[in-house]
Amino acid sequence: MKTYLILLTVLFFNVTAFAQEQKMNGSEIAAFKLSVNGVSKKIKTLSTDFVQYKHMDFLAKDIETSGKMFFKDPGLLSWQYKKPYNYTIVFKNGKILINDEGKKSSVDIGNSKVFGKINKLIIGSVSGDMFDDKEFVISYFKTRENNVTKFIPKDKTLLKYIKQIELTFSRDDATVVQVKLLESAEDYTRIVMKNKTINAKIDDSFFIN
Repeated sequence: MKTYLILLTVLFFNVTAFAQEQKMNGSEIAAFKLSVNGVSKKIKTLSTDFVQYKHMDFLAKDIETSGKMFFKDPGLLSWQYKKPYNYTIVFKNGKILINDEGKKSSVDIGNSKVFGKINKLIIGSVSGDMFDDKEFVISYFKTRENNVTKFIPKDKTLLKYIKQIELTFSRDDATVVQVKLLESAEDYTRIVMKNKTINAKIDDSFFIN
């Protein structure tokens, strides 16, 4: 169960209050998508620190974890949780490789419809290339500093685990700065990206679990 919850959590790389969101018009949506897709095509590698906040309705305080994420085109992805525990998930060659404080396991993505969608969503959230996915109802919003896209899964199986995904994009560089995964009306996971580095050399050892 721990592994599955973390896999759902990582789907998705706030900074400002969303109360000031305004819906984008057609021309704004087109310009936003063009900007994000243009940037994503140039990203060959990406690394970033992240802080994850797990909000559960019955807890007075969010559960906070942190670590480092590495992406390397075409589809290598590693999430390394460092505090308060060591937990690594690597997406590589159609498999999910898990290292839970030394206990290693793997999942074949092709054998699981849900894991397959999770993998596609994770890579899309890093690259920004999610807007033409026919599996979601997508809406677009803007705030003073960021642009926000909201994805509602059409697939009933996935909808059992993920009610909505919110991606926040910086207006400065059109990359994801926050991911919010709503598991229910009360519970959600929020991941904030910081200290992002694009197109620097990333050693293949980061994707060996």
